[in-house]
Amino acid sequence: MIIGVPKEVKDNEARVGIVPAGVKGLVDAGHQVIVQTKAGEGSSLPDNDYQHAGAEIVGTEKEVWGRAEMVVKVKEPTAQEIGFFRENLVLFTYLHLAPIPDLTNELLKKKVTGIAYETVTDKQGTLPLLTPMSEVAGRMSVQVGATYLEKEKGGRGVLLGGVPGVPPAAVVIIGGGIVGTHAAKIAVGMGANVTIIDLNLNRLRELDDIFSGRLHTLASNSYSIAHATSHADLVIGGVLIPGASAPKLVTKHMVSKMKKGAVIVDVAIDQGGCVETARPTTHSNPSYVVDGVVHYCVTNMPGAVPHTSTLALTNATLPYVMKLAQHGAEAAIKADSGIRAGVNTYQGSVTYAAVAQSQGKQWKDVMTLLG
Repeated sequence: MIIGVPKEVKDNEARVGIVPAGVKGLVDAGHQVIVQTKAGEGSSLPDNDYQHAGAEIVGTEKEVWGRAEMVVKVKEPTAQEIGFFRENLVLFTYLHLAPIPDLTNELLKKKVTGIAYETVTDKQGTLPLLTPMSEVAGRMSVQVGATYLEKEKGGRGVLLGGVPGVPPAAVVIIGGGIVGTHAAKIAVGMGANVTIIDLNLNRLRELDDIFSGRLHTLASNSYSIAHATSHADLVIGGVLIPGASAPKLVTKHMVSKMKKGAVIVDVAIDQGGCVETARPTTHSNPSYVVDGVVHYCVTNMPGAVPHTSTLALTNATLPYVMKLAQHGAEAAIKADSGIRAGVNTYQGSVTYAAVAQSQGKQWKDVMTLLG
């Protein structure tokens, strides 16, 4: 198979879809890998490393997209990349389609096989390709929040961990999954007063055990969220419903009752955000203020630490890339239920129920389409 790795074009996105070690593995298995020049530069992976691993370096994204049978990326395609879509192209990347109907429509129109990292599952039913970036984003959310609490950034001027004689910041984390757990690790480690909110009482019990009582747990409901956010210095949104739009758990009214200079970091913004006042931002223009509350809603947070993020992501994705290359997309989809769960679009149909529901579209089982 011919695998293409274009340079990411999203604002300040320096991650790359395959590292040189992955190229070598694919080439040794008999595949051809085309990498756009400087695709890995932002992750400290120069063209020479890719060439030594056996990749062909090409000058333009047009050539990568035009020649590749499967394109392996990091982020969802932008407007300038949509023009390269064609029938039977396999696209393996984060898609986050639920809040982006226009992208979904283009994938359907061109009959692209869109396999989304964020919905691929493993044998335990977890999301192995979403997990590493959720770990990065969760940990980053606290350091970003701590920075934006500084007065110069528009925050309250609160030091996250406080000092002797002065209380620490109150951090409220909504969602006790991967993002929330890793956010809590950093926030607790920095000495903050941490509260984590989740619907799942068993998960709250697990978190209480994991952190040995060093954080507070709350059962999720509108009253608890309103009360907790009104006292918070930093609110981190880490809610996930796989493939679907995130529920708006923090309302405009709740935001209006928060402290002036408090900070919201909505990590769920890739799926539309769990804060009603959240809207997607970029690394170039990352924050804005609503009702005196600073909002940080960058849709590719891990792109700020591309070396770490690229290595963490490709550790997880490469086995799936290899399987798709070795067997071909259709055979791999039939044989592997985890890859099958990742298929969001196929032959002009939406094949992931949560995406279809979020956009009011019909969906079809990919196995039915494959016959």
